[in-house]
Amino acid sequence: MISPAPEREMADALRALAMDAVQAANSGHPGMPMGMAECAVALWHRNLSHNPGNPAWPDRDRFVLSNGHGSMLLYSLLHLTGYDLPMAELKRFRQLGSKTPGHPEYGLAPGIETTTGPLGQGISNAVGMAIAERLLAAEFNRPGHELVDHRTYAFLGDGCMMEGVSHESCALAGTLGLGKLIAIYDDNGISIDSDKGSIRQWYTDDVRRRFEAYGWQVIAGVDGHDIEAMDRALKKAKRERGRPTLICAKTIIAKGAPTKANTGGAHGAPLGEKEVAATREAIGWRYPAFEIPEGVRAGWDAKEKGKRAERRWKRTFNAYEKVHPGLAKEFLRRVKGDLPADFQQKVQEILSDVNAKAETIATRKASQNALEVLVPALAELIGGSADLAGSNLTMVKASKVIGKEGGNYLFYGVREFGMGAVMNGLALHGGFIPYGGTFLVFSDYMRNSLRMAALMGIRTIYVFTHDSLGLGEDGPTHQPIEHAASLRLIPNLDVWRPCDSIETAIAWSAAIRRRFSSTWAFSSSIRI
Repeated sequence: MISPAPEREMADALRALAMDAVQAANSGHPGMPMGMAECAVALWHRNLSHNPGNPAWPDRDRFVLSNGHGSMLLYSLLHLTGYDLPMAELKRFRQLGSKTPGHPEYGLAPGIETTTGPLGQGISNAVGMAIAERLLAAEFNRPGHELVDHRTYAFLGDGCMMEGVSHESCALAGTLGLGKLIAIYDDNGISIDSDKGSIRQWYTDDVRRRFEAYGWQVIAGVDGHDIEAMDRALKKAKRERGRPTLICAKTIIAKGAPTKANTGGAHGAPLGEKEVAATREAIGWRYPAFEIPEGVRAGWDAKEKGKRAERRWKRTFNAYEKVHPGLAKEFLRRVKGDLPADFQQKVQEILSDVNAKAETIATRKASQNALEVLVPALAELIGGSADLAGSNLTMVKASKVIGKEGGNYLFYGVREFGMGAVMNGLALHGGFIPYGGTFLVFSDYMRNSLRMAALMGIRTIYVFTHDSLGLGEDGPTHQPIEHAASLRLIPNLDVWRPCDSIETAIAWSAAIRRRFSSTWAFSSSIRI
């Protein structure tokens, strides 16, 4: 039996794979994976609950790499812990048709929970995932039967901190008290322009006070290269149930590289062959490119540990099913994304009612009428609005506002971009179909998260209202004459503009039915 290598060597394996893959591609970001290697050991080796043999296990911890340019860190972790991502794919990093593109893409490789390219969106997706966990737990857990009990972890960097969407979503996370959300901040003080001057020329936020003001627990000043210190911080974070946690890990970008560590040059470009060789010597890594010694593989391998974790959960589920068979069946339906057997019947009820009344009403009111039937019939529908619920008409009689408990309607506040990214996280987690409303003109604020939903092919629904030239007294700032055409340019985004109550009901039916497929990916949008 092969003895597992020390954790220091496990961290160095991540450094080696990152610098080798980026060098082979002659493109990429080696610095972040090399700098966060010990953080990854502390989380993935000691704390993360996951099963490489079943990436879709419902009660797994979620991990989001918000600083997605460091994608080689995630690919290396997936490969080494036992996911179906062979070394051949790591060697094809950033190549056309590979499972290892420059930024992680949902659906390409197992274990990737979301697509993270634009900075700040990953941490915002993680907020949505943490909300989903809380809501499922409130709905399905029963005394003695904790069916839903997992955490959402995210790595994020200075770029994520600077992007405005992180302010929107993290403030909401603090307000909601998402205690099972744990973020690790790669505080390395470097960004791409750092070779032209200190990052403090353009970023001087007091991150600790910022997140404390949001209502987060902040564990600051942790040495990101000290695995024991990181482990202690993670365990402290796991004990906190009433607040999300930010762990500020002080790291050195491209740690181990003799001349490029702690420089902007290691952020977005290969180290170069001479520096790669010098790094090997500096960290004592005596193996050639892409070679991982068996001891290191044995240390990282999480397949058996993952199987045991899932087996424990299955025993919990089996006991739960005996006592609550109806809830168990409903839980499985929800996490699979299947619709109830009577869904079409509900749609017919809406259409029959519309035909009987033959009303001439605004389509946003017709949308609300449809939701009056759909929301109580579909427990997975999670509504919301960016401070315009009364105008978007997205709330109905069956809407229960989400606070620090359960519910099915979320007041996002004036946070359109954050709303879109959080909705994506809700959909990606599983068990929910989120819909969110705002004025059509504000779709500009959320366009990037909307585009990411379309790119991933996930089931999110956007209710855009007030699209008319005749808005009148609000003036040209609120007259979105070009927005419908621009939204239709986004691949895989279905854009509906229903003209009456019948078309509105059918639009809702089509949006809810949309699911990811290997041929087509849909993200439905209703324009009302």
